Amino acid sequence: MTTTISELNVAIQSYNPFVDRGAAVRVQDVWVQGFPDVPSLNAHASDAVLQAIKQVSSGQGKVTSLVITAEQGVGKTHTISRIRHRLLNESDALFVYASASNFTDLKLINYQFLQTLSQGLNQVGSKGLKQWQELAIDILIGNYKHVDKISQAEKISKHPHDLVEKNFPSALEKNPNYIDSLTAVAVNIKPKTDPDIIRAIFWTLSLSHAPYAIKWLSGNDLSESKAAELGLPNHVPEYREAKAFDFILQILSLISDYKTLLICLDELEGVNLSDSGFTKAQVVAVLVKNIFDRLDLESSSRGVVILTAMLPDTWELKIKSLPGGIPYRVSSATPEPIELKYMDGDSIVKLVTLWLKEFYESRNLLSNDPVYPFTESKLRELAKQKPTVRQVLSWCAHHFAPQTATTHPVEAAFNKELVAVEESIETLLEDKPKIAAALLLGFSNAIGHTIETVKIEKLEKVEPQSLNKGYFDFKIIGNQNGETVKIGVAIIQQDNGNSVLAGLKRIIEYKKFDITRSCLVRSKEISANATEAQNCLRKLLSPELGGKWVPLKADAIKPLLAMLFVSRAREDYELSKEQISDFIEQNKLVVENDVIREILSEPSGKIPDDLVS
Repeated sequence: MTTTISELNVAIQSYNPFVDRGAAVRVQDVWVQGFPDVPSLNAHASDAVLQAIKQVSSGQGKVTSLVITAEQGVGKTHTISRIRHRLLNESDALFVYASASNFTDLKLINYQFLQTLSQGLNQVGSKGLKQWQELAIDILIGNYKHVDKISQAEKISKHPHDLVEKNFPSALEKNPNYIDSLTAVAVNIKPKTDPDIIRAIFWTLSLSHAPYAIKWLSGNDLSESKAAELGLPNHVPEYREAKAFDFILQILSLISDYKTLLICLDELEGVNLSDSGFTKAQVVAVLVKNIFDRLDLESSSRGVVILTAMLPDTWELKIKSLPGGIPYRVSSATPEPIELKYMDGDSIVKLVTLWLKEFYESRNLLSNDPVYPFTESKLRELAKQKPTVRQVLSWCAHHFAPQTATTHPVEAAFNKELVAVEESIETLLEDKPKIAAALLLGFSNAIGHTIETVKIEKLEKVEPQSLNKGYFDFKIIGNQNGETVKIGVAIIQQDNGNSVLAGLKRIIEYKKFDITRSCLVRSKEISANATEAQNCLRKLLSPELGGKWVPLKADAIKPLLAMLFVSRAREDYELSKEQISDFIEQNKLVVENDVIREILSEPSGKIPDDLVS
């Protein structure tokens, strides 16, 4: 039964879907069906990528690459999201989305890409399992076929969920050496692959061990006891960057033995430069070239496709003129990038219809006019302006009937990022650069404020950097009771005992680093058996040094991380720095934040009692 206009108006008055969902497609929208999709919009681009996947999977070249270009908001990430969901429904190909916004240290591009690759493979694939688990099952099936257990291989193939939920845990419980035997067979089949990589991939089939295996596959250290339990060697920090590239090549090669892989690189634009003066986009382009040139695939490989999305100026001014055949490696399938198109009248009407259909159906309403409260003629008029998807949705947000309560322009973006943070908080708590950046954002918005008797005056890097080696994240300069305080903040979340000790040794060196107080930020216990580390800790917390240990609590850091991601995507959300600062101040996200206040509060000399083991 058709809903009356008055009933539709009540729903419209109560909620504006174009505001609360935000107009920008973000990372989380790639992995989940975040936005209604108009399949005809830029179908030429998504079809070209899917055709490339089909070609490499059928043996027409083993590695290929494409570039899509578009101005901000035209739909690069939206198109990638569509491709991801087409693959879920139509293919068993694996998919990895790499947002270059996560590449914060261009000296560690290989290591950061390895982490992104590993996190992408930890997303759910077409079979409803994590993609790491899909790969592990493919290797396991190959094992059984290799030893002529064909019926067992077919059973696993038909019931992969049973393997993860029942069979594998049972086999592991009965035979503690089960992983050893599986790895031994697989190494015979795949002699070019590091046995430890294969071992770690098999561990992803154990729900209790998978987080540690994936952490190791990401290039991160494990505690000595956990590394020993999984039979994996810990990484040597000095060789992390070089080792990461070898890991990348081996993982990609191994995947392609069983499935086609699509890697999507997005959000390349950034102002930071490498030590050689290259932009982030150029450093990523070199990474693509290195993968393209160095990836050694078997003749039976299912292939790898690398898709890079960028602004037209990035291609024309930053990539196209690079030497050494880099542009060809970045876009080998087509001589020029695939350009996305602005919305026309038909696509605008289809997009708005989809959004409103979802809105009305969620409230059990049925409108005679699919674009009400807009008119089709008005929507088609927008096409004359050659709008982006984002501009159309923003227009709809501003011309939808007003909500009963006025919301801050940052609120929708904050709520969206907060949901994503909550879903990945366990991984984020291990991400020192992001935790540091979130705290820096918080303290930078507190300059001039007095919190816990400390008036914050400025923030500084901890020098000398050559001695610090990144253990101190930043220094807070402030005034407390008429005296200058210099608080060095060090986030030390590592599990590896040597790394923890190296950090503790530095944060007790007040004179060397020109600080008056150190603050250790850590959520985990420090082993009582680590004698040297415990000695450093006692010295830190002693009345002589007056240092502090602040527990890193998930609930306290979540809003700061959400605001960090809003700030990084400020242009996508069409927000100003002033609006973000105003939202932080209005909601007291900093001045009432427990971690911020704990860092600035008087030291107690005690070890926190709410740490995780």
